[in-house]
Amino acid sequence: MNRLIELHLHLDGSLRPDTVWELANEQGIDLPLHSREEVRNQMRVPENCKTLEEYLERFDLPLLVLQKADALERVTFELVEDLAKAGVEYAEIRFAPQLSVQGGLTQAEVVEAAVQGAKRGMQAYPGIRVGLILCCMRGDTNEALNLETVEVARQYLGDVVCAVDIAGAESLFPTEHFKKVFDKVQAYHLPMTIHAGEAAGPESMRTALSFGTKRIGHGVAAIHDAELMQELIDQNVTLEVCVTSNYHTKVVPSIAEHPIRKLFDAGVRVTVNSDNMTASGTNLGKEIEILKNTFGFTEDELAKMMEYAWEARFLKD
Repeated sequence: MNRLIELHLHLDGSLRPDTVWELANEQGIDLPLHSREEVRNQMRVPENCKTLEEYLERFDLPLLVLQKADALERVTFELVEDLAKAGVEYAEIRFAPQLSVQGGLTQAEVVEAAVQGAKRGMQAYPGIRVGLILCCMRGDTNEALNLETVEVARQYLGDVVCAVDIAGAESLFPTEHFKKVFDKVQAYHLPMTIHAGEAAGPESMRTALSFGTKRIGHGVAAIHDAELMQELIDQNVTLEVCVTSNYHTKVVPSIAEHPIRKLFDAGVRVTVNSDNMTASGTNLGKEIEILKNTFGFTEDELAKMMEYAWEARFLKD
């Protein structure tokens, strides 16, 4: 393969545990953990994780230290550094600005800090290009915060901020509840990707398509609906698939039963991604090895997936 491309990667799920430990000490946060090793274990998903909701609990600790601008800039820089050292050429990192306003920052200030970290990373490692995707969050009391995220995305859209997403507990807060948010995304002509077809079924993906998205985060539920799979093919929709993460959230009962091979063979535009490097103990290289060893993907097939990812990237210039 000529290039490595990561389209689906969460900032708060990919922090260095040592950094979380150091930031907690610097910020005077009294953690109920007494060593770097305990922090590392708390940030890692247990192999017997049963649900997406349980998986999402692993983000509570990192978010404690992501309430200050200097911390946000640091962790964004470090993730760009980690990706560059792993040979990734292009990456899109996503995060929810509304989850970092507990210390008094505005969403705009959160985004500004992350942008500075990304730019500093790209200056230090010229071989990588990085975009930032701003996530709205699923919930029933945060519509104003989600609409603010869209406004901030409109304000900062450019050479780093590149799209809007919605993440969170899909089965608890169905995609159709967020039509007002994505009506605004469409009105502003903002690029978008939507988490769908992970913890909920094909109907969640159909709703996402109705919002106008051409990219879907995860989307593995499509395997249960042949008509939907054909729609994805006909509309050139790209799926951002995360095999290890899907196993951890019990979207699939085992890695071997993941539908990525069937989706790819059917002609769906499937890409391979890490989702959360720290939480799932993975990276793009490990995910590619899983595709080779478990599903028999050839170098040509992996190159095709990277081609799909390259074509679907938000930063085109």
